[in-house]
Amino acid sequence: MIKSFRSVLGNGLRVVAVEMPHLHSAELAIYLKVGGRNDPVGKSGLSHFLEHMLFRGAENFSSSLEIEKAFEAAGGAPNAATDADSTCFYSRLHPDCTRRGMEIFSSMLFSPLFSGIETERRVIIEEAREDMNERGAIVTPELITSMLLWPGHPIGLPITGYINSISSITVDDLENHIRSYYLPERAVLTVAGPVSHKQVFSEACSVFGGWRGGESPEAVPFTKRFKSTKIALVRDSDSQMSMQIAFEGFARSDSRLTSLRLLRRILAGGGSSRLHLKLREEMGVVYSVEGSIGAYDETGCFALDMATSADSLVRSVEATISELKQLKSYMVPAEEIERIRRSYLFDLEFSQDSAFEMAGRYGWGELMGVVKSIEEEKLDICSVTAEDIMRTAHLLFVPENLRLAAAGPWKRGMKKEISGIVESL
Repeated sequence: MIKSFRSVLGNGLRVVAVEMPHLHSAELAIYLKVGGRNDPVGKSGLSHFLEHMLFRGAENFSSSLEIEKAFEAAGGAPNAATDADSTCFYSRLHPDCTRRGMEIFSSMLFSPLFSGIETERRVIIEEAREDMNERGAIVTPELITSMLLWPGHPIGLPITGYINSISSITVDDLENHIRSYYLPERAVLTVAGPVSHKQVFSEACSVFGGWRGGESPEAVPFTKRFKSTKIALVRDSDSQMSMQIAFEGFARSDSRLTSLRLLRRILAGGGSSRLHLKLREEMGVVYSVEGSIGAYDETGCFALDMATSADSLVRSVEATISELKQLKSYMVPAEEIERIRRSYLFDLEFSQDSAFEMAGRYGWGELMGVVKSIEEEKLDICSVTAEDIMRTAHLLFVPENLRLAAAGPWKRGMKKEISGIVESL
């Protein structure tokens, strides 16, 4: 049986141990409440750049190779990720090596060398170019809709940054950022696997107890709402139109996220989902359609992603909008809800086989103040009714809430056609 335990060190660092005695590997993760939304003006991409640079060497590990070798000796494979409001460093480890993993990460966080900045800058610029066409325009629909959803706000900017902002970042910027945001009270250390919580707390206290805190600048909240449909078509030389249809959604603490999670599965949750059946199986205009949910402290989004030929773009939008209108007009049949709900509940059970997923559930959940056990989430999912789903659809799927971005070989007149279709929502 999985059990989670929480402790707080004297310096404010929260430590979460998830005991999973049935496993043979452990997951160590350090979550920090800092991301793209904390980047200073003109330094977009700084949080992401810092995450990269911490792998380039530390006081006890002279290079990225030495860090990799140290983790490999502990059974690990270190990685990291930065999003709009968090950064995470994580690695699988042998259960006997959790303290060693903590020691390596602590060296990276507390005494980085910041060497090889120009090499890493080139790497990150290449990463940023993946979202651009040959003219330097951003062609990733997800990034475009973010800018349409939250214009002028750091949440809406690319996490990687822009070439000019990446080029301007200095070692002083990195050092200031780590001093401002890499603080114990903004962090959660998590170990999930066949471990003892007493051992984890003891190791964390020994390795991280000397971490000193401080005050951080407050992130600027997103408050301005734009109540009108926004559509952006970007010309690209690709053979298809990549498209995202997004709606401003709910904040992280909003209880309606539960019904939205079922709604996502109804629309784009697999082979039996409505948009898969309509767009792929019936119309044959897409290979796949994906749904996703994003949630922040004060806002969020629901998005649908697909790719189709330029000739099929308008038809794809029309069919998608038609399905959304169906959800606003008619109750989802009980059989469909129960089938989706059953699949969701099984996925929750399956997640208990993954130390990585449990570290995220309890560690990232602790960081964001939304910790929920498997059993609690099951109860929430089982409480969702057809009326809840319809109310959520009515609230979410309205023209003024819609942002659509598509990149590819679009044709004259498409934007006007698409505008007429989405206004009918």
